[in-house]
Amino acid sequence: MDSVIIDIVALALLVIGLLGTFLPVLPGLLLSICGVLIFKFGTDNQMPMLYVWIFAALTVISTVINYIIPARTNKKYGGTRYGSIGSFVGTLAGLFFIPVPFGFLIGMLLGVFIGELLHDINDRKKAFNSMKGAFIGFVYGTGFNFMVGLAMLLVVAYYIFF
Repeated sequence: MDSVIIDIVALALLVIGLLGTFLPVLPGLLLSICGVLIFKFGTDNQMPMLYVWIFAALTVISTVINYIIPARTNKKYGGTRYGSIGSFVGTLAGLFFIPVPFGFLIGMLLGVFIGELLHDINDRKKAFNSMKGAFIGFVYGTGFNFMVGLAMLLVVAYYIFF
């Protein structure tokens, strides 16, 4: 009976972690790797330890990528430090003050746009391009996180059900 409860807890953590890959209020891959670890060490399963190491490495790589990709794409599209600061402030403001499911994303994009306008009030095209770069960086980072989280969920589900 304990094994079933541990399986349910692990799957719940993996599903919540998968949701957290695109919802910033949840620590996505951190919850997912916790689900993998609970499954691996809490049950008598046959999942190789290699999967745990691979998923742990991908989680660390993902954390690094989440900081690098948006900055690179923002700069690639002409963004400045003002846009990066605006992105951070806008994301926080969107989380708390925009009452829609993706308020953080709206806040991030508005923050980049306003930050770039503060840098150069007359260059709206540059502000829009910077906003586009920030969005592309968000999509790349979120996509990578989602794929890693989905892989974790599928591997654990395979060892539970098959």
